[in-house]
Amino acid sequence: MHDNRLIVEGRLERFVQQFLPGALYRERRPLAVEAWNVPGEPVPAPVAFAAGYQPVTLPHSWGDPWGTTWFHVTGRVPEEIPPGTRLELVVDLGFSGPRPGFQAEGLAYLPDGTLIKAVAPRSSHLPWDPARPSIDLYVEAAANPELAGENTYEPTPLGDRATAGSGPLYTARAFDVALLDVGVWELAQDIWTLDGLMRELSPDSARRWEILRALERMLDAVDPAAVSATAAAGRAALAGVLASPAAASSHRIVAVGHAHIDSAWLWPVRETIRKCARTFASAVTLMDEHPEYRFACSSAQQLAWVKQYYPALFERIRKKVAAGQFIPVGGMWVEPDINMPGGESLARQFLYGKQFFLKEFGVDTLEAWVPDTFGYSAALPQIIAASGSRWFLTQKISWNQVNQIPHSTFLWEGIDGTRIFTHFPPADTYISELSGAELAHAARSYKEKGVAGTSLVPFGWGDGGGGPTREMLAAAERLGSLEGSPVVTIDSPQAFFERAEAEYESPPVWSGELYLELHRGTLTSQHLTKQGNRRNEHLLREAELWAATAAVREGAAYPYDELTGSWHTVLLQQFHDVLPGTSIAWVHDEVEQNDARLRESLGRVIDESVRTLVGEGDLELATDGLGIREPAAHPADVSLTEEDAGFVLDNGLVRAVIDRRGHLVSLRDAATGREAIAPGAAGHRLVLHRDIPNEWDAWDIDEHYRRVSRDVDEVESLETGAGEVVVTRRFGDSTIRQTLRLRPGSAALDLACEVDWHERHALLKLVFPLDVHADRFAAETQFGHVYRPTHTNTSWDAARFEVCAHRWIHVGEPGYGVAIANESTYGHDVVRHTRQDGGTTTTVGLSMLRGPMFPDPGSDLGRHTLAYSIRPNAGIREAVAEGYRANVPARAVRGAREVEPLVRVSHPAVMVEAVKLAEDRSGDVIVRLYESEGTRASVRVECVGDARFVDLIERDVEPPAGAEFEPGAVSLTLRPFQLVTLRFTAAGR
Repeated sequence: MHDNRLIVEGRLERFVQQFLPGALYRERRPLAVEAWNVPGEPVPAPVAFAAGYQPVTLPHSWGDPWGTTWFHVTGRVPEEIPPGTRLELVVDLGFSGPRPGFQAEGLAYLPDGTLIKAVAPRSSHLPWDPARPSIDLYVEAAANPELAGENTYEPTPLGDRATAGSGPLYTARAFDVALLDVGVWELAQDIWTLDGLMRELSPDSARRWEILRALERMLDAVDPAAVSATAAAGRAALAGVLASPAAASSHRIVAVGHAHIDSAWLWPVRETIRKCARTFASAVTLMDEHPEYRFACSSAQQLAWVKQYYPALFERIRKKVAAGQFIPVGGMWVEPDINMPGGESLARQFLYGKQFFLKEFGVDTLEAWVPDTFGYSAALPQIIAASGSRWFLTQKISWNQVNQIPHSTFLWEGIDGTRIFTHFPPADTYISELSGAELAHAARSYKEKGVAGTSLVPFGWGDGGGGPTREMLAAAERLGSLEGSPVVTIDSPQAFFERAEAEYESPPVWSGELYLELHRGTLTSQHLTKQGNRRNEHLLREAELWAATAAVREGAAYPYDELTGSWHTVLLQQFHDVLPGTSIAWVHDEVEQNDARLRESLGRVIDESVRTLVGEGDLELATDGLGIREPAAHPADVSLTEEDAGFVLDNGLVRAVIDRRGHLVSLRDAATGREAIAPGAAGHRLVLHRDIPNEWDAWDIDEHYRRVSRDVDEVESLETGAGEVVVTRRFGDSTIRQTLRLRPGSAALDLACEVDWHERHALLKLVFPLDVHADRFAAETQFGHVYRPTHTNTSWDAARFEVCAHRWIHVGEPGYGVAIANESTYGHDVVRHTRQDGGTTTTVGLSMLRGPMFPDPGSDLGRHTLAYSIRPNAGIREAVAEGYRANVPARAVRGAREVEPLVRVSHPAVMVEAVKLAEDRSGDVIVRLYESEGTRASVRVECVGDARFVDLIERDVEPPAGAEFEPGAVSLTLRPFQLVTLRFTAAGR
């Protein structure tokens, strides 16, 4: 037989593009349309219904950037609805292309306020009951700008309403009542499924040729001039190949309906709330039509918004949850960034998320679900397990630039040894449309072949695109068992994980962090957002500690609602496109406003609680760890002397020499006398790098940034003061004022930087070359630390050129180390080289500021303050102490008495991360602690009342072996980095 494959495929493409779409509707009639432009921010539906509308003629231009227009649509259904047709309404708001979620979106209402579904490019129809002869509905249309375009990521003013301009963005083209030709629509689904499968099969495959010939017969049977009349014959020509079942060895896919909705990104939070309503309304409407449909929703915050702003929709969701169709998953308040939030923040993501799902739906989510976040801390497995969850799913790791994780399904081992059953969907997407290409890619990419055979694929348009569509459900039906394709079953994430665990009894183990080899710039972009997060985390720690102490000791009222509301705001702002600094200006401006309110409210809680504890008096006191006491007296002041080399700061513990360029050229501790700064080098050095990533401006730092840089060593002025040296520099359009300060009794040199930053596509690093032979360094993560190599032996090492550290980083060799702490920096790099004298210089670089242009062209412009400390002759214990000192500085207060700690621990490696009252408002005290040094620690924990062990959700769990209880105390042994939550219940409760 002659090979006419390309000819047949070309014929098919023309038929699908030119003749099939026009035949989908047998009839379309325009409806009467009126419009009302909302002046300002969106309004609730009842306000819109009562507004004054004006008749419009289509095509109709509408929508200032970020504006809202309500369309009122009226008419009547056709008098006759022929067999084989389905009545529906078709809306075209002026979609600029097929990409959903990044342009105009609509939500349709009945006049009584009932939500119908979303209107989006891939789902532009609205169902209508023919029993309602009069058509009367409203469409709330959002003129969201196309900020991303075709992924060009050019700077744009559209991300800030103040600069977005005015003038209509869209032109509405259709509001029609239409008769869908069901036979033609079914034919279109047959063709789409088979064509997609065929193109994934090898030209040498007999199955590919079977499908091609069936499609050729279909093309012969269907008359392009009379598609409706001949569609049945075309379907008959395809029936045989559609009926051929999948092989027993076929890969198995559990398809889970999903709509990944970024809680803020290229739109503000207020628009996310409407995107949730559009998507969830579409989901429950589709469930009414398809009982087999399952939809997973991962964010408690998004459902809380729907409950607040769309209560009727929330009640529909509640019923679908009870029916098993709408499935809460993930257990977190939002899908957060996993690298930068503190340990207590990730604990609260699960606490508040799981509590919401339990309270509202009676569902205990068992899987952590974060498909789209930018790397995964090695502390997460323990936190997942401590929340009572069992499984973890993500997809973003498939974006790695260099190395691929060698597993699809495996056990992920965290820093304390906890292992979590983990799955990476091999389809490598969380917005699948169940295409032949996606499913074939899943089967090819699945890495457990021969020992297991099931993967999960989340399907549905995200970010306001409406979620799964009827076309996707039609594809799933056809792919239930189809030769040449993986077997597809729609089900829940829990069903998938239970099946995957059962078939894979001994999965491989991946130990340590899951580092994303991409988006490294997210550790630095939008410094004010990151600094606000860090400060809020520690203000919340202080507020809860002192409020709980005041409640127990003095009977003060505990501010439950205020603290919970503050946590909700902080957790929302840890979303994986907010805390990483990759959202539009509107989002980050709102974050800064929220942070200011949080600083005020939490500061008030702290001040009131501390005043209640210390009483009225003139005694000079200071907060100190978990108690309040008189500050310790320091034996000596700081001397500042001038020498030829520069200036010497000395407090008897540390001696620092700052040269006349303002660089740190010597740092010695009195105990060892050893020099920390590498010979001939200078620390506290500013290095300005060119920073133009290949794409993803705010997201990425590419390795080539290292090759173009210059030292910022120009000195405008150099001044000295009490125990400090201050240097001011100008570079480009920016200035920086650096203060090097040594305090009495301190073992560390403090460094403060005030920057007026105006550089674009630049990265500013603060660099410390240390005379330390370190083949690895320690970086704090949640509830512990991780070690990373300083060498680049492997491609994995080389790709890890920018990494996350929380409050401190430690570089050491046996017997000696240096700790560098920070109060708002996350991005770090550590490299080493061998000097001519044979010694090793290990250089620590801290990423201070960047200058990306997209999505916020004004990112980071303006004033910033950053603070650091460097401590010579430091071990991990000293590094931990410096991290806490930098982030929870002592507060000076006057009062009548010292305050003993509410909680005491007997081992210095055991850190108390949270002290609070229980969420059930019983008055019980919750104490969260962890082992911080990576060693085994036997510890006695004292508090009030009787101790119980609980999980992060504050539910009782079995105590660890060997725990010993006594009134007001418990003794136990912690394994390295172990996280423990205790609940102390006073007698009689």
